Amino acid sequence: QVQLVESGGGLVQPGGSLRLSCTASVSIYSIYGMHWYRQAPGKQREVVASITSGSKTLVANSVKGRFTISSDNNKNTIYLQMNSLKPEDTAVYYCRADRTTGSYWGQGTQVTVSS
Repeated sequence: QVQLVESGGGLVQPGGSLRLSCTASVSIYSIYGMHWYRQAPGKQREVVASITSGSKTLVANSVKGRFTISSDNNKNTIYLQMNSLKPEDTAVYYCRADRTTGSYWGQGTQVTVSS
């Protein structure tokens, strides 16, 4: 089992920034991929960014140039730095970890972009 705890969400004005964190209960070296997803009201959950165990990163076109995914392996934590936030970025953001034993999800953290 892997437990994931997200933090860092909140209310921010358009153009502002937030940094989300996701800390795993196991060594990040035992996880071959970690991802940030988001789900807005009435919409399907979509992947926002991914990072592999080899630190290769991918970012969705909708957030490219504004969002950055990174990791601190010593802290078993990944981050999502979100800049130039827009109202359409409002969603619950989830962390997912992939291991050979399966995929695991965090509880989510709310991000609201509004003036």
